[in-house]
Amino acid sequence: MQHVRFLNDIQPAYDLTYDDVFMVPSRSAVGSRQDVNLASLDGSGTTIPLVVANMTAIAGRRMAETVARRGGLVVIPQDIPIDVVAEVVSWVKGRHLVLDTPIVLAPHQTVADALSLLPKRAHNAGVVVDENGKPVGVVTDADLSGVDRFTQLTEVMSRDLLLLDADIEPREAFNTLDAANRRYAPAVDQAGRLAGILTRRGALRATLYTPATDANGKLRTAAAVGINGDVAGKAKQLLDAGVDTLVIDTAHGHQESMIGAIKTVRALDPRVPIVAGNVVAAEGVRDLIEAGADIVKVGVGPGAMCTTRMMTGVGRPQFSAVVECAAEAKKYGKHVWADGGVRHPRDVAMALAAGASNVMIGSWFAGTYESPGDLQQDADGRFYKESFGMASSRAVRNRTSEESAYDRARKALFEEGISTSRMFLDPTRPGVEDLIDSIIAGVRSACTYAGAHSLEEFADKSVVGIQSAAGYAEGEPLHASWN
Repeated sequence: MQHVRFLNDIQPAYDLTYDDVFMVPSRSAVGSRQDVNLASLDGSGTTIPLVVANMTAIAGRRMAETVARRGGLVVIPQDIPIDVVAEVVSWVKGRHLVLDTPIVLAPHQTVADALSLLPKRAHNAGVVVDENGKPVGVVTDADLSGVDRFTQLTEVMSRDLLLLDADIEPREAFNTLDAANRRYAPAVDQAGRLAGILTRRGALRATLYTPATDANGKLRTAAAVGINGDVAGKAKQLLDAGVDTLVIDTAHGHQESMIGAIKTVRALDPRVPIVAGNVVAAEGVRDLIEAGADIVKVGVGPGAMCTTRMMTGVGRPQFSAVVECAAEAKKYGKHVWADGGVRHPRDVAMALAAGASNVMIGSWFAGTYESPGDLQQDADGRFYKESFGMASSRAVRNRTSEESAYDRARKALFEEGISTSRMFLDPTRPGVEDLIDSIIAGVRSACTYAGAHSLEEFADKSVVGIQSAAGYAEGEPLHASWN
């Protein structure tokens, strides 16, 4: 049994990628894109079907905070020390549901200090506070341009402050900022201390998205654990740290070690969903669910940083993998996450049409302000961040840092994945929220075309056809005249 219906009931003669398929519009009673409920029913608590993959170059605290505030989920990688993960989880759960975390500076700090910190946040503004934590000024790139790097901020900061109440309603905040012609403003608590920062676009987004929150109203986080070593001990530490979803992760998920790891974690009686993978066929889904998985990750080789298929020949075109695996999971009342291979909003929509409850994104989000890497600039002035695959020698080196030099050297010989890649920031969408806006707009529209009010309806109502490479190319926009 499969979720998706193929046009004219044609059964594909070969496996399909996202590029190979298209969706046929159906009769729809959905009046507006905003009438579509994108919350997942898989227990992860997401209100938009996006999960940031557990890749070291992508999934950090800033990403976790920002994505959860918009309704998605970030999986902290397994090679991060447990004490750091615990600190990140605690930090994320302490973030405001509306206000963004500000870049906080002291008046005596220098222009160089500010320049090193501003690229860490998409709002690109630093708030200068006094010794009591009260805002006394703000600085942006414009304030710092052409100024000696050792100049103290008190000499260049803007003192013309518009302060918002930390508890202000988002719509009122937007109107206040708009009326004052301000892009952003610091928000303060009742004592006048800095509580956060809010941009006009952030206020607007707060009216369009619902944060992914736990039972206590705190932002959700997920974390990954491997299948080797003290799985029970690591999983218990992550659960004690307060993670809301536990991901048991390895490249080849359909193996005895994975099944054993799932059973070990299930024996801890976690009160959070267990995600396990990766697999690409129904048999793998069945075995992982029977071992105790609530959600199965689907995908071997479609990721931008992954060389598995070229190195080994192992894998499967992602659309067909998700279709088969989602259908199998549904028999057990369980779910799958589509992991990898999405490069356009349409791909996310096709993954959901295939039956995924959430779609994992990795490299697409690497080139954003919120990813952990330092912002760099190439010879042409374009900004980028470095990304790398989690099976690459670089990632293996990080994961095995505590092992002997001999063991590390042996493992480094068998890498699968790109160790460094430049992921350029899109000048029009440099922040992860900008990309989320684009993706969710596409997914919402796809649902209206299918006549679906929810993700569950979308998977049931979608009608999919198979296209040639020319058919895919026909749908691509032209950014210049063809004359």
